[in-house]
Amino acid sequence: MDMGGEPQVSSGENVRPGQADQAHDQAVTRLRAQYAALPPRAPVRLAKPTSNLFRFRAPSDAPGLDVSRFNRVLRVDPKARTADVQGMVTYEQLVDATLRHGLMPLVVPQLKTITLGGAVAGLGIESSSFRNGLPHESVREMEILTGDGRVVLAGPDTEHHELFRGFPNSYGTLGYALRLRIDLQPVRPYVRLRHVPFHTAQDCATAIAEISESRQYQGQPVDFIDGTVFGRNSLYLTLGDFVDIAPTVSDYTGNHIYYRSIPDKSTDYLRVRDYLWRWDTDWFWCSRALGVQHPVVRRLWPRQYLRSDVYRRLVAMDRRYRLSDRVRRLRGLPPAEPVIQDVEIPVERLPEFLDFFHRDIGISPIWLCPLRLRDDGGWPLYPLEPDTTYVNVGFWANVPLRRGEPVGSRNRAIERKVAELGGHKSLYSDSYYTAEDFWRHYNGEAYRSLKQHYDPRGRLPDLYAKCVRAQ
Repeated sequence: MDMGGEPQVSSGENVRPGQADQAHDQAVTRLRAQYAALPPRAPVRLAKPTSNLFRFRAPSDAPGLDVSRFNRVLRVDPKARTADVQGMVTYEQLVDATLRHGLMPLVVPQLKTITLGGAVAGLGIESSSFRNGLPHESVREMEILTGDGRVVLAGPDTEHHELFRGFPNSYGTLGYALRLRIDLQPVRPYVRLRHVPFHTAQDCATAIAEISESRQYQGQPVDFIDGTVFGRNSLYLTLGDFVDIAPTVSDYTGNHIYYRSIPDKSTDYLRVRDYLWRWDTDWFWCSRALGVQHPVVRRLWPRQYLRSDVYRRLVAMDRRYRLSDRVRRLRGLPPAEPVIQDVEIPVERLPEFLDFFHRDIGISPIWLCPLRLRDDGGWPLYPLEPDTTYVNVGFWANVPLRRGEPVGSRNRAIERKVAELGGHKSLYSDSYYTAEDFWRHYNGEAYRSLKQHYDPRGRLPDLYAKCVRAQ
């Protein structure tokens, strides 16, 4: 791995840094012209081939902004440990570019087609978040196309510092990130995994709190931590640390399934790249709903299609044509409600949340991922407390409804419980808040001030309209 040298362009093309900057500037000029040409009252959307959102809207003929030119890693600087990246670069592209230099982003969300701009305007998380926070906390500065058509440079010490702070969790309703400079961290060739079992949620939560503070377990370092809940009395924390040598290396990109290895192996080793994408091959465990984990299907399914973005497109098609609903009716089964959410719960309240979840929702497995903010400057639209350990709880499945129970009832119950426990909910999927509750949770005062300053004519959608009404 090359750990030194001059800053490199990693765009997939043989171009020099100056040429990459020039190409970027030309793309910005074209995008601003395209934006200005849109009808003033037309809704503005991004025209992009993939999405990791689970707010499904009806197909629209409205024109979208062509951001296909913003898909390059412009520069990796191994000395400064930074990367200059366009907003539509996927984390798969970014990781491939930085690993060549023995570096990786501080936080790499679990799915390959999440874009850097999407993870910053929305939220991302992964097993390094207990020490590195959320993806937007490793951003040094970003170039943003705002709702009023300007392109501004936002950073913690710039004129647009309030936009820099308010951009995370704005979901493209204040503007779009065109270029970002992010911090990187060094890696080693392998990650050693220790799968540690727990029999109660309280013991698991206590261990999470202690490890998040000390960054070690039983006297050994912890660089990564996440957890898997298979049942009320079957919880595992997976503790990862960088190592230079691996006695054996596992491969979960083919017939073997990563999450099934957790109860069976106390220790495991993965190459760094395979560790970062260990969940993507099976979209955590969600590929089982598509039959992809059946041994025969697994052998026949082309390996290049064992990817989360492929599964997501299948789910989108199913939602659009209601195929699963028709099958359930034909089989005489009750309707089901999609419960696809990630929530942040203070670690000391995690046992209460899991008790509620097992009793009233009943989905398993469940993903756990500890989080502590890296930057205490504050992120007003997702106001987590500094010096506090939260646990992201992720759950993704359909829940059969009881007789007479309306669709949305389970998601509403989760929203109420999260609020009761002092937590927060991500907005990438269905939300059911009233406008009053929504703006109380997501700092309506700060949002309205930013909206008035950067999108006074409302050319971009309102955050509540986009995230709750799916407009």
